[in-house]
Formats: sequence, structure tokens, C-alpha cells
Amino acid sequence: MVCTLAFAMLASQAAHHATWGIDGGVRELVHRHQHPAVATGMSAVSVLGTPAGLVPLIALVSGLAWRRKRAHALVVPGVMIGAGALQYGAKWAIDRPRPDSTPWGFPSGHVLSLVVLLGLACYFVAVSGARHRWRHSGIAGSAAIVLTVAASRLYLNVHWLSDVIGGGAVGLSYLLIVLALLEALRSRAIAALDPVLALRDPTSGSA
Repeated sequence: MVCTLAFAMLASQAAHHATWGIDGGVRELVHRHQHPAVATGMSAVSVLGTPAGLVPLIALVSGLAWRRKRAHALVVPGVMIGAGALQYGAKWAIDRPRPDSTPWGFPSGHVLSLVVLLGLACYFVAVSGARHRWRHSGIAGSAAIVLTVAASRLYLNVHWLSDVIGGGAVGLSYLLIVLALLEALRSRAIAALDPVLALRDPTSGSA
């Protein structure tokens, strides 16, 4: 609910083609520290949020999930198609220009997509029974990737800060809905296989 409300607040402002004061401040700060070498690196990082970067990542997450549970591997592409539809629907409805005056800036599709995909990957690691250090490493690595890509979008002057935050908020909201559905299905599967085990499982909805 918090994520959805945050997105709605930002979207309301963006729908009127308005920006927040901090948007201009961050843009000015970033452009004071432009350097060709940094720009090259940011361009390379930013590719992760494009189809050229997302498709291999989706294949990787699906492939790793397949080894543990095939149903999870099939979930990944469907969830990402939904994320893409959500992204384009929001961009079309709000239609706020980017800082470089090109259209469809809000919300950031790069951030939205990576929040959903990497969040889903972290969930799969968590329910796989992996050790705590792997879970923590996965969460930390995923967060670092999202934040770095978000920073690259600001550095390359293709998004306002509110675009990036809006993408993160709506992506997290969508992700949590998906995870709630997956958890409900997992709890039902556990209960069907062993009702006693379901009562003892601290992650199941029937605990």
C-alpha cells in the first residue's frame, strides 16, 4: 500500500508534466560532475535495463529456477511480460517528457523491470532453502544493481529522480502482489502434500 500510494502521488504530479524541486536539483548536481569515462561506464550499466540486457537475465533466472522447481521457471517470463505491460501502460497514460525532452519518461522502465526480476530471483533463493549468506548476498547484489542502474539513468539525463523513484515504487508494488500470490499457492501445495508439515512451516500462510 505504501508503494502504491507513493507511486500514485508521483504519478499525479507527473501527469501534469510537472517536476519536483529535487528533480532539478539532482539533475544540476549530476551535470556538474560529468566525465567521458564515467558516461561510458554508465551507458554500459544502463544496458541491463534494456531488452538486450533483460532477455539474458530473464533466461538466467529461469534457468536457475528450472533446476529447483520448473513451475518457478515458467513464472518468470509471464511476470516480466506483466511488468512490461504495466510499464508501457503507465508511460502512455502519464506521458511526461524526459529531461532531454524525449517522450515517456515516467516511470523508469529500467528500474521497474529490474526491481521485479531481481526481486523474484531473491524470492526463489529464499524459498530454495539456501544458506543465509547466499540469501543476504543475493539481496545485497540485487539492490546494488538496481541502485547503479537507477544512478545511470540520472547520469545519462534520460530520467528525473521522480521517474526513477516512481519506477521503483510501482515495480515493488507489483512484485509484492506477485509474491503474495506465489506464497498462497506454495502454502496450498504444502497443505495438500502434508497438512501437519504445513502447520509447522513458518513461511506458509497456515502457520
